[in-house]
Amino acid sequence: MKGRSFFRTIQVKLVIIYLLLILVAMQLIGVYFISTVKNSLITSFTNNLKEQADILAKFAAPSLLPNQEGDGDSADNTTEDLNLVVRNLFSISGAEVQVLDANGKVVATSLQVHQSNIGQKNNSLAVRRALQNIPDNEEEIIDEDNTRKKRIALPVTYNDKVVGAVYVVASMTELYETVNRVNQIFFSGTLIALGLTGVLGILLAHTITSPIQGLTRQAEAVADGRFDLKAPVLGDDEIGRLSMAFNDMTIRLKEALSANEEENEKLVSVLSNMSDGVVAADERGVIIVWNRRALEMLEVDTLQDAKLSELLILTPDKLAEFEQGRGGTIVLNRGPQEDAGLAEAGDSVLKVTFTPIHRRGKGITGMIAVLQDVTEQEKLEQSRRQFVANVSHELRTPLTTIKSYAEALGDGALEERDLSTRFVGVISNETERMIRLVTDLLHLSRLDSNQAPLRRRQTNIHDMLDEVADRFSFQLRQKSISATVGVERGLKNAWLDRDQIDQVLDNLISNAIKYTLDGGQIGLTARRTADGGSIEISVKDTGIGIPKKDLTRIFDRFYRVDKARSRNMGGTGLGLSIAREIVRAHGGTIALYSELNEGSKVTFTLPLLQEGGDPE
Repeated sequence: MKGRSFFRTIQVKLVIIYLLLILVAMQLIGVYFISTVKNSLITSFTNNLKEQADILAKFAAPSLLPNQEGDGDSADNTTEDLNLVVRNLFSISGAEVQVLDANGKVVATSLQVHQSNIGQKNNSLAVRRALQNIPDNEEEIIDEDNTRKKRIALPVTYNDKVVGAVYVVASMTELYETVNRVNQIFFSGTLIALGLTGVLGILLAHTITSPIQGLTRQAEAVADGRFDLKAPVLGDDEIGRLSMAFNDMTIRLKEALSANEEENEKLVSVLSNMSDGVVAADERGVIIVWNRRALEMLEVDTLQDAKLSELLILTPDKLAEFEQGRGGTIVLNRGPQEDAGLAEAGDSVLKVTFTPIHRRGKGITGMIAVLQDVTEQEKLEQSRRQFVANVSHELRTPLTTIKSYAEALGDGALEERDLSTRFVGVISNETERMIRLVTDLLHLSRLDSNQAPLRRRQTNIHDMLDEVADRFSFQLRQKSISATVGVERGLKNAWLDRDQIDQVLDNLISNAIKYTLDGGQIGLTARRTADGGSIEISVKDTGIGIPKKDLTRIFDRFYRVDKARSRNMGGTGLGLSIAREIVRAHGGTIALYSELNEGSKVTFTLPLLQEGGDPE
């Protein structure tokens, strides 16, 4: 255990880190340097052999020319002269140099012990390559004595004709001994560096750990409640600043403890003026603390000696669950419909959050209940749930359709071209329908959160209505529906957000085309209101109409008269809701008038403003 504690100290860790850094650095430098030295020595050794072999090749070239007949004495003299030159001028320490004729036979050798090889043929691959005028013939070999040697063979040419070869085999023992000596030097240097680093690391680590030990003693004194001691400040470095910060923290902690009683008095004042109700009970569940707001929310005069479980209608099991855990939350519906899940008119919905009171060494000694009036939030949540249900219902049908057709394609319908084309078309249509739905939802969200500010500009009413009719000319011709545009004489311009009003008109015209039978009529009209301060724009069709019972809800989100038919026509159920929000943002009103099987008329009004805001 003592050994483990020793290796966990900061001082030992710092020393180990320093040693590892030095070791890694020295190893990296050593590998790079030794590799560079080794490559440099081998390159220099090889170049030296090549240079001498090249000189010998040039010198021996005339001597290796084929001799004419009858010149046997001359050839013997030439061979002896070449042997003499090779043995005396081109001898390399630990190396054998051979001169070979065009047939690969040894003509001269630098080693006296190998004179018997003269006249014999050298069958090495390097010699054969050199006799084929291949200049680059070098390799490292290990002979029978495990000696590493360098072998080089160069062609001897005379007038661009190969007349022989020079063959050199040199020992690399001295070269590798030099590399080994460099390795030993680096190893010795590494050991010396590690030793010095260890000593310096111990000294440096001590300068760091000594102030930390002082801080530890000061922290233990503060934990015991002694605030008169101060940690020593030994410098202006990070540890010195830490010591100063610790001394400052000790002073602040002492001041905080002295102000604790004052804060308790403030807490009582805060409880009495909170907007939320607070009730605290002891370990027996008897209420001991409450504020004025709790009395108002619970509609009682006093909570003296009241039971928390009885007051907030908690079963013993539920109360025990809150005490054993980390608390919990319940919703209490107080009013004429206490069993209803939703807040109705006259109901008061309270959210009660329970938190156990923990005391050191004694466990749970009580319970705090915070009461919040969430009546309005509950109504908003009810509206949100309904909206989410509607959105989910709208998305479920296209998603189910897409899934069914995708599975059909995966099960083999993809192989039938006509059938797969029709399935892909259905999937594309359902996808576009979902895109339209999400786009409309985003637009409604921006309108609800006032993130779609109006960008009013002067707009010609007649041009605006004409452009709307032009945009739908193709759909109108498809169903042989005639469209007319009428603008009251003298009505020219209005200040409005052209893009958003275009969207209103597009929604109304699109609905009119969808629900008007072939050969019907659609009329767009614009006129001033009776007071002259607003413009009234109407879209009238001769379509199937809307039942009277549905007129009051026609502008609700996702409301459809004929749900199946509306979905089949690609509607999202949000067009009229978006139109209403845009018109309201302009300060206008929108209304729909309809008779079943006789047609519908949607009219909306907009303030007729000039740039300064005065009626035109």
